[in-house]
Formats: sequence, structure tokens, C-alpha cells
Amino acid sequence: MAEIALGKKAPTFTAKNAQGESVKLADLVGKEGLVLYFYPRDMTPGCTTEACDFRDNFQRLKKLGYNVIGISKDTTKSHQKFIEKEGLNFDLISDETGEICEKYGVWREKTFMGKKAMGIVRSTFLLDSSLKIKKIYDSVKVKGHVEEIIKDIQELK
Repeated sequence: MAEIALGKKAPTFTAKNAQGESVKLADLVGKEGLVLYFYPRDMTPGCTTEACDFRDNFQRLKKLGYNVIGISKDTTKSHQKFIEKEGLNFDLISDETGEICEKYGVWREKTFMGKKAMGIVRSTFLLDSSLKIKKIYDSVKVKGHVEEIIKDIQELK
């Protein structure tokens, strides 16, 4: 596993987007950088709230030079439905094997309603245009998260 740390290069990957096209991490970055967020599941309450917050603030992030990409272990078909249902204006990446989640250290043991199980810990990585990690948001709370990212991008400029 690549070391995930501030200032280090983000682990690269090639994966399928919601349209089933093969994309590389380097192809996804905006002029200034990339907001790469990992979430547990399409169409669940917290993940829908988070995706819609990114959707509603996508133009603000674009103006700052950043693209947004969401990643989960859902299928490309599930991602397509999620994008259509919620009118998402950014792409989602399918990591069915969990390889990308492992590389980024977001596939971990979680406790939900008293039960322990492996799953994606909601996390976001702020990358610059050269794919260096500028900020890591671990165990993200959905409310206010996108606003925090925008504030951090503005401070980094």
C-alpha cells in the first residue's frame, strides 16, 4: 500500500466511471486540483446528502479550478442510476474490487449499531494539480463538509 500522507503523491489508479469508460486519476484533475471523496453506498441517506452538497457547490469548486470525483464499491450501473436520480453534475468511479479503497486506506473496520464490519470510512482527499495530497479529511461528517473544503481551497491559494 502506498503511504497516504500530506505532501505525498496520491496513489494512482485506472478504473471505470459511471459510463463504463476506463479513466486514470491523472485525467480527472481540474486546473488547480481534485476533490476525491470516498463514500459507502449509492442512494443511502448520508451519501445522497453528501453527493447533493457536492452537486450544489460544483460550480463554486470548478471556479476555484477543482474537479470532484466520488468513489464507492458500487457498480457502474448503480452509479448511473444515482447520477440520474440526484442530477449529479460530476462523475463517480466504481471500485468493485476495493483496490482503490485499499490504496487510500479507507476500507476499514467500522461499527454500526453495535456490529463490527469492514466498510468504506467516509473520507475526502484534496489533491493539487500534480496529484500531491494537500489535505485529508478522515471519518467525514456530511453536514458542512463541502463548505469546509471550499474554505480550505481558498486558504491554500
